[in-house]
Amino acid sequence: MPREIVHTDNAPAAIGPYSQAVKVDNTVYLSGQIPLIPESMELLGGDINGQIRRVFDNLAAVCQAAGGSLNDIAKLNIFLTDLSHFPTVNEIMSEYFAEPYPARAAIGVASLPKGAEVEMDAIMVLAE
Repeated sequence: MPREIVHTDNAPAAIGPYSQAVKVDNTVYLSGQIPLIPESMELLGGDINGQIRRVFDNLAAVCQAAGGSLNDIAKLNIFLTDLSHFPTVNEIMSEYFAEPYPARAAIGVASLPKGAEVEMDAIMVLAE
């Protein structure tokens, strides 16, 4: 099956040897996004609320570049360096997603790239 590489300048560029997303048929595999500001590639400082929103905005930009939206995400993985932020993720996620919500995992990790506190990746399924 041919793979289509998805790229947008509205989300951070890859910081390693990977693509922002890869589309195979109507399935899009979105790479992990951390709270990088696309224009500067600087990690967003401040509170966790802003960082979570920045990650959702980055994911949304890649979804849009692939022809979809956050509501087309079937599976979302959330990685947190502090699981006490789990309720905040839930609160903010409910602002970005509509029912039916995607399947999801929230995983506590020791560290993330560039010292980020949150990272998310996803699998999106587009209507055929």
